[in-house]
Amino acid sequence: MSSSAIVARPFASLSFDEKLDRLAEVAVRIGLNLRAGQEMLLTAPIEALPLVRRITEHAYKAGALLVTTFYGDDPCVLSRYQYGPDASFDYSPAWLQDAIATAFKSGAARMAIAGGNPALLAQQNPAKVSRANIAASKASKPAMEMITRHEINWTIVAAATPEWARLVFPNEPVEQAVAKLWEAIFAASRITGDDPVADWLAHGERLKQRVDLLNAKRYAALHFKSHDGETDLRVGLADQHLWAGGGTTAGNGVYCQPNIPTEECFTTPHKSRVDGVVRASKPLSHNGTLIENIRCRFENGKIVEVSASAGEDAINRLISTDEGARRLGEVALVPASSPISAAGILFWNTLFDENAASHIALGQAYSTCLIGGEKMNEDELAALGANSSLIHVDWMIGSAQMNVDGVSASGAVEPLMRSGEWV
Repeated sequence: MSSSAIVARPFASLSFDEKLDRLAEVAVRIGLNLRAGQEMLLTAPIEALPLVRRITEHAYKAGALLVTTFYGDDPCVLSRYQYGPDASFDYSPAWLQDAIATAFKSGAARMAIAGGNPALLAQQNPAKVSRANIAASKASKPAMEMITRHEINWTIVAAATPEWARLVFPNEPVEQAVAKLWEAIFAASRITGDDPVADWLAHGERLKQRVDLLNAKRYAALHFKSHDGETDLRVGLADQHLWAGGGTTAGNGVYCQPNIPTEECFTTPHKSRVDGVVRASKPLSHNGTLIENIRCRFENGKIVEVSASAGEDAINRLISTDEGARRLGEVALVPASSPISAAGILFWNTLFDENAASHIALGQAYSTCLIGGEKMNEDELAALGANSSLIHVDWMIGSAQMNVDGVSASGAVEPLMRSGEWV
């Protein structure tokens, strides 16, 4: 990739519009790596319109054939829960999701802008929330399978919005809260240096070196144990697992960065080889509900006990989505000193919080985290231990109090992390 077209000026001297433009360029050039002649499908909260416009501009400068944007609006979502008929919560427009899947099959790239209110549905009927999520997951499965198989280039970036900012900085006036959240997004998204494109390439190379080391080790399992004993979890890894991190080459041949920001190295656990207890180190914001202090016990890969100090009904409904929802589809290692963790901010947004701590994900596994997995069918993936589910939900378990060991097939143990840091 060529060097950045971004003018090298001290970040602090840039206007907000210039900073926003820099984020948009990095999203298109690094996150999506949009190719000339590609369609681009974009989803965003309506409050993110200024960023959408700049991303659209950079997409066309990169040669986009067409940019199509779908906007979400939190008050409209609430109206459904407050006034919609009961049948609404078991319905999702499959016709729309089928069209999106068709666009992906035709070569379209996918970008999402995160920024909705993480607590939007906290006061709504949890049964309705669960039903709507299941209906949406079923309808979107054809399109989401192309995402989880990395068949297309896709990425997620973030935009600060008032309701999100209020949650992150509750003691600040809303305008100041939004401004502080934007600055935190800019820093976490690595656009504050003189050459953000070069910075991202260097960051990707560092992650690749770590991934290469982990792949060379061929661990059979990871053992997570916290200093306080609240977490003592053995995560068996899938047969023929592959570690990934940073950028990836999609099935269409385009190298992209699926998450901006990203700090993780991740792979596929074996769906039947997870045992022990684990406590979340950060709250989980899932579809508008805040779930705090999750504690789970696994036996033979399956959650057999779960509790939470807040949102317990929501986590129980989540793991009841289908059989695979009680099993793991991802395990990821993130140092406790990552820039996002060092910022000391709880973002209440998985895109950021998962990059502040090692984490696990309930549900669907990434087939690309298995050797040759992108060419396998569901039965072949399952035979190697890859989990299948309608959901994929990350939650954080790492901290500066966590030790992680790699366990070989022979049972030999060697330290990977001590007190949250790479050994």
